[in-house]
Amino acid sequence: MQPKDVVEQFIADTRAHRFDEAKAWLVADGFEYVGPNMHFLSPDDMLSYQFGMAAIQKDLVLRQLSADGEHVFAILDYRTNFEPIGDVRLAVWFRVRDDKIQTVEAFYNAAVVENMLGGNLPSAN
Repeated sequence: MQPKDVVEQFIADTRAHRFDEAKAWLVADGFEYVGPNMHFLSPDDMLSYQFGMAAIQKDLVLRQLSADGEHVFAILDYRTNFEPIGDVRLAVWFRVRDDKIQTVEAFYNAAVVENMLGGNLPSAN
């Protein structure tokens, strides 16, 4: 399977709140998620956070997906039911090895998420 296909399926599973299926696309050992205000070293921790956000997720729209070898880049609109934050535009860089996502690095307006969560941000550190 091509890295772009792996990421596309991971995004589809996340969009549909199929978190167990999404987890299957992530490496068990050596995983890392880095965002502007969160850091996870475990797929379970990252997906637990995503599960917690599912209640406000109206849609996850994939606007662009491109790949360069093992590197896959996605532009997404995270549409919410939570009016104080509205929609969040995300740029996400994935690194895929052996048909599994090893690293995820997300870029978005961190102030919006911090305000929504009242400063209670999860971290692996």
